[in-house]
Amino acid sequence: MWIRQPIVGVLGHVDHGKTSLLDNIRGGVVASREAGGITQHIGATEVPIQEIVRICRDILGARNFKIPGLLFIDTPGHESFSSLRIRGGSIADIAVLVIDVREGIMPQTKESLEVLKKFKTPFVVAANKVDLIEGFSGMKGAFIPSTKNMEQSRLEELDNKVFQLSSQLYREGFSADRYDRISDFTRNIAIVPLSAKSGYGIPDLLMILSGLAQTFLETQLQNEDETAEGTILEVREEKGMGEVSDAILYSGILKRGETVLTGTVDGIRALRVKGIFKPKPLDEIRDPRDRFLPVSEVKAASGIRILFQGEGGIIPGSPFKEATGDLITLKKSIEEAIKGSFKPSSEGIVAKADTVGGLEALVYELGRINVPIKKAEVGPVSKRDITEAATNSVPENKIIIAFNVPVEVKEYSEVKVIENKVIYSIKDDLIKAREEITQKELEEKRKAFTFPCKLLILEGNVFRISKPAIFGVRILGGKLRVKTQLMKIDGNNVGPVKSIRTGEQSLQEANQGDEVAIAMDGITIGRQLKEGDVLYSDINERDFRILKDENLNTDEGMIMDDIKNLRRKTSPFWGS
Repeated sequence: MWIRQPIVGVLGHVDHGKTSLLDNIRGGVVASREAGGITQHIGATEVPIQEIVRICRDILGARNFKIPGLLFIDTPGHESFSSLRIRGGSIADIAVLVIDVREGIMPQTKESLEVLKKFKTPFVVAANKVDLIEGFSGMKGAFIPSTKNMEQSRLEELDNKVFQLSSQLYREGFSADRYDRISDFTRNIAIVPLSAKSGYGIPDLLMILSGLAQTFLETQLQNEDETAEGTILEVREEKGMGEVSDAILYSGILKRGETVLTGTVDGIRALRVKGIFKPKPLDEIRDPRDRFLPVSEVKAASGIRILFQGEGGIIPGSPFKEATGDLITLKKSIEEAIKGSFKPSSEGIVAKADTVGGLEALVYELGRINVPIKKAEVGPVSKRDITEAATNSVPENKIIIAFNVPVEVKEYSEVKVIENKVIYSIKDDLIKAREEITQKELEEKRKAFTFPCKLLILEGNVFRISKPAIFGVRILGGKLRVKTQLMKIDGNNVGPVKSIRTGEQSLQEANQGDEVAIAMDGITIGRQLKEGDVLYSDINERDFRILKDENLNTDEGMIMDDIKNLRRKTSPFWGS
């Protein structure tokens, strides 16, 4: 039996400072290297108890800790990453909920609170960005010692912010107060004022987390079963090693040479552990500064890198379990864990992502804007994906989203591929692309119809009276195209437009407000037409019925009404 280190989930709203908090603890710069400045995958950082004692030495007093350290899991804060937050929260023993002390509880904060409620995870609130409150800029070290000689007015403003935060948490069903005012931590949530930027208050946070974990979680942290269980966080190519898997071991002991079951693109497979590597203490598993250290075995809880024997295609986000006991039941439990709620549509876009959690988040985000999905998979964009997207009958569905994955196909003219490493930008890119495709499709469709148009023959602008007649017109509304049939206000057709010119330039169409010269055969100015006449496009009844359901603007709609009224003088139900 041994006491494992507690797993600490770090949750909260986007940009409230989760990764920056861990950066300050480990002295790294992971936050600055995130795509878009946003954490989009789960990361893990191990903080040994010796480091915690060093950081907290000014406020620890006679306290001693039995726990070997803290293993932090940094989860994405953007709302579409609910599945990743839940995955992180579900294996966490205790959590830190990071809240901007000025903004208070935000939408993803509420979602994080729901995750903590669901898994009954105890947590501490890190009231971040106190350095932006007047009088606290540049403060460092522990929070409590700094308050002894602080002006009361400076503390009052902070206390007001903490009180507002306490009130918001109360409305969410939690009793909370500043941590140094709490006597019963089983009934109250501790709020620790701090600055992730300067490190101010971080000693207090580490002391509270370690104390709560040791006091209330000792039984939970005792590990008797040596059967290894964990979660694959990321799968990556490592130079000289091939495909490796970054993972969290949250139970048991994993040994080199053992066999585990996990999810692959070919289903649940039994894989032999060829190598185990650990990051150095205070290094971040996703983005380490130093080389990983090879080990023959590792105890929970740990962030590790695993090299499996000759097998690729491991699905990030999959659980892994040591292959012992009832393997059929074990296989079914893993299949259930990686099964998503996605239901494919027969007509829809193709979504590709680099991890299971990222794919779940992508599907969630697309669902919010009602975009149908034909296929959603982990992995790079392949030729098969291009074919899948190209078979859609609706042009705006001939789209592939590549979220943080490479595109292995060089030519895909029929299909639009949207590449982005920041998920909330994908939605904007997709909406824009679908609008552009729809608009282009509409324009192509409209070209097949006689479009509504109203024009005036300008006075003093007859350049040739016949064979062909050439004269100047002003487009009063709609759109005039070459070959458009024109009619007079009495409903009589006067023939098609042969050409449109402005100066020396030939045009295919002219829009509202344009003054252009047009040529027409079969008419003579002064007989069939004269200066000052108003002409309309001669739309047939079939085209009229289709066009009236299109998204016409106000002027185009008025022209359609004029045309209908002209036609109904001789045919009362025309266009109905």
